[in-house]
Amino acid sequence: MNNPKDPLNWALFQLMNRQRRAIRDFNELQVADEDVSAVLTEAVLAPSSGNLQPYQLHWVRNLEMKQQVALACNGQKAAKTASTLIVVAANPAFALKTASEQRAYIDGSDAFGQKSKVYYHKQLTMFERILKFGSFFIWTPLVSVAAFFSPVLSLLPLGHLGSKHWAARNAVFAAQTLMLAAAAKGIDSCPMEGFSAAKIAKLLELPQGTVIPLVIALGYRSAEARVEAQWRRAEADLVIQH
Repeated sequence: MNNPKDPLNWALFQLMNRQRRAIRDFNELQVADEDVSAVLTEAVLAPSSGNLQPYQLHWVRNLEMKQQVALACNGQKAAKTASTLIVVAANPAFALKTASEQRAYIDGSDAFGQKSKVYYHKQLTMFERILKFGSFFIWTPLVSVAAFFSPVLSLLPLGHLGSKHWAARNAVFAAQTLMLAAAAKGIDSCPMEGFSAAKIAKLLELPQGTVIPLVIALGYRSAEARVEAQWRRAEADLVIQH
């Protein structure tokens, strides 16, 4: 196994991170299925709250379906010219399914000692209670009132909206991992938020309660793709030391 402190690892990450750009115009070269599959494999290893992975990554491979999803992305050039599209779908119900599978895995594995099993059972029970009973509509106005006085409470995973926001936030971890993995493979990407979520949900037959935080276009940048000097806010404004 490579030494994680090897300077080469850091140099490679910097190269990968800094070559990743939002590309809005792709050429006709198709990304190989095995490369898309490899990128998705890395994406599902992203961290998530309670390791509950409250999301699905819909790989739109069918050409006709891809064209319809691209239209639902308001005709964005990135969507129309992409080799393939990944729809990131989040739903608290996915987390409940994961919790059940995770519990069965822990119970049936010899890799966990009794103390660890007790810990994970306690964690899973807590999340299940929050996701089952904390998602009731009645919590939404209560959280809204509390957040008015203390804004930090606005992101609690409570209420029919709060639980979906929680799921979407966790899904974005996987989305970012996917785009970094694509960059490491030399594949360009573009995260898109401008789309008709209702149309895409209907096209993909997503279950009720699902939200779509992102649609990600994958492909190879065209010669005409606009790639300009990268600008970000000053690090001193973003990184606050205490």
